[in-house]
Amino acid sequence: MSDLADPRFLDERTAHWADVKPDDEALVYLGRTWTWAQWNDRVRRLAGALTERGVGRGDVVAFLDKNHPACLELTLAAASLGAANAIINFRLAADELDYVLNDSGAKLLIVGTDLKPAIDKIRDKLVNVEHVITVTPDGADGDEYEAMLASATPVGRSADVESDDVCIVMYSSGTTGRPKGVLLTQANLIAHTVNGQEGFEFDEGDKNMVSMPLFHVGGSSYAQLGIHNGVSSVVTRDVDGAALAGAILQGANRTFLVPAVLAKVLESGEDAVKLFGALKTYSYGASPMPLPLLRAALKAWPNTDFIQAYGLTELCGVISHLLPEAHRDPGREERLSSAGTLIPNAEVRVVNPDTLEDVPEGEQGELWFRSAQLMKGYHNKPEATAEAITEDGWFRTGDIGRVDDGGYIFVEDRLKDMIITGGENVYSIEVERVLAEHPAVAEVAVIGVPDEKWGESVKAVVALEGEATEAEIIAFAREQLAAYKCPKTVDIVDALPRNPTGKILKKDLRQPHWEKAGRKV
Repeated sequence: MSDLADPRFLDERTAHWADVKPDDEALVYLGRTWTWAQWNDRVRRLAGALTERGVGRGDVVAFLDKNHPACLELTLAAASLGAANAIINFRLAADELDYVLNDSGAKLLIVGTDLKPAIDKIRDKLVNVEHVITVTPDGADGDEYEAMLASATPVGRSADVESDDVCIVMYSSGTTGRPKGVLLTQANLIAHTVNGQEGFEFDEGDKNMVSMPLFHVGGSSYAQLGIHNGVSSVVTRDVDGAALAGAILQGANRTFLVPAVLAKVLESGEDAVKLFGALKTYSYGASPMPLPLLRAALKAWPNTDFIQAYGLTELCGVISHLLPEAHRDPGREERLSSAGTLIPNAEVRVVNPDTLEDVPEGEQGELWFRSAQLMKGYHNKPEATAEAITEDGWFRTGDIGRVDDGGYIFVEDRLKDMIITGGENVYSIEVERVLAEHPAVAEVAVIGVPDEKWGESVKAVVALEGEATEAEIIAFAREQLAAYKCPKTVDIVDALPRNPTGKILKKDLRQPHWEKAGRKV
């Protein structure tokens, strides 16, 4: 939609739209609406408030709440100062919040009033946090965030800011069992916005529904599409049926959501299906889409363009996509199970993980990508960064796949033991670290198994040295981990399968579940 030159800085588009169409609607949230002029003023005031509190280039601030425009404002305002917004998963348990907030080094925290009690419990452990500011969902009296904006003096972008400055820190599970902070720069995010919008083609009057959690690239990176193109964004606080239906009734007709939402809509009856038919574009990803569900969706919404997005946090989000025409190509239905083709300005290699040599076309190997979207690195983890990114700029995904003769990418297995459930990343080692502390657990392996609603669900396979039930093990996990990371089921076995060197054979544990489902990932 936009014929403008690509921006260099993240706050350029809000300033542009505020200049050329100041009175047009920019953002809608829980009954509140802001024009482009109003919203740009809020960003500039927030930049002023951060400056007054000592935030400058290279610093980190943090946001902890459900979806809220303040999170987007904080990203834009911090970026204009050369600072970064560490967007924290609001579902984390107290121990996890303590870790990520301290690891990020955040100087200032904006927290939702509903989550403030969790911060109060660990406040004495947050040694870097100098300011804690609460925000309410509706901007009610007593909202510290709104009061801060009202009293602040607007400031422009700092003169020393560079496009390569980190603007977002997103925590993704890591091999150590603790989350890793993924450092995304302004240039990364802008490249993703420019490259990742193929297939959307916004029209005048379109509205973008931003419903994925903003602590996920599917939320924060996707939200940039509407801002970039100058269309109004309807931000929902939650991803439940009522919130999504309300956004559609307000005119939202483009969105990105996880496949599980489609399943829920199809289960909800004729009225819900008809309402969702108003969507021009339904982009989906972050977890596998079961083929029966996809076929049912294509039949239910014949006039909706479906776009599948495959990507990773380290690449700002989408790196390949299955475009609308490929979804409805009767001659190549097998490509419905693919991750589509590369987005513009990206490269892919399929590499033998042992020899690091490219494999022949059509054969399996580890998927490597190169793009301007690639993160700057992992926060405070140079060794992990060096393991993930080659000297010539290729990102090693840990995903096993192949590329067919048409350039379609098929993701078929994982070198890493990442489980993607309902769009959330769960790293098995993180869950295993907790379950291994149970006094009755002798050994444990955590795997992802097929789930028709969530794509995958978390399963623990344990051998015991005492007595414990499935329910007791799950309850133990829930005491220390966010609910979505906890196993939904537990298999109790005599011993875990191992290879001759003693490594647990997770592939053997996963195989019967995925064979029964008729897919590999």
